[in-house]
Amino acid sequence: NMQFDDTDRKILRLIQVDATLPLEEIARQIGSTKSPVWNRIKKLKAAGVIDREVAILNGNSIGLTETFFIAIRTDQHTSDWLGRFTEIVNEMPEILECHRLAGDVDYIMKIRVASTRDYDLFYKRFIGRINLFNVTSSLSMEVIKETTALKV
Repeated sequence: NMQFDDTDRKILRLIQVDATLPLEEIARQIGSTKSPVWNRIKKLKAAGVIDREVAILNGNSIGLTETFFIAIRTDQHTSDWLGRFTEIVNEMPEILECHRLAGDVDYIMKIRVASTRDYDLFYKRFIGRINLFNVTSSLSMEVIKETTALKV
C-alpha cells in the first residue's frame, strides 16, 4: 500500500469528481503548481491508486432506466462452477457489479436495463446458462446515493 499525504488526498478528491480538470486548475485549488501535481498523479497511477480514468454515462439518458439487484444462493461451491459463473457474469454487459458475499446470500449483482421486460429476458438468459439454487430479484425504486468516489 502506497502512503499518501494531504496533498495526494486533495488531488484524489478533485479528480474523482472530475478527471478532466486541467493540471493548472488542480494546482490552483490545492495551492501548488502544475509540475508537482503532474508528478504526483503520475506516481499515483504507477502505484495503482488511480486504477483508470473513464467517462461515466447517465443510464437514464441512454434508455437504461431500470436497476435491479439479484441475490443468489447456490448449492454449488466447486471451482468449476465458480469459473463458469465468473465467465458468464463477465460476458453479460447488463451486470454492472457482482460480489461474492459472506453470510446467507452467496452473490449479489447489480443490473442495469431499459425495462422490466428487458430484465425478464436477461434473467431467463442468465439462469438458462448456469444452475442456481435460489435467486431473488429486487427492483430499485429510487436512487438515494450513487457515487464512484472513494473516501480518501
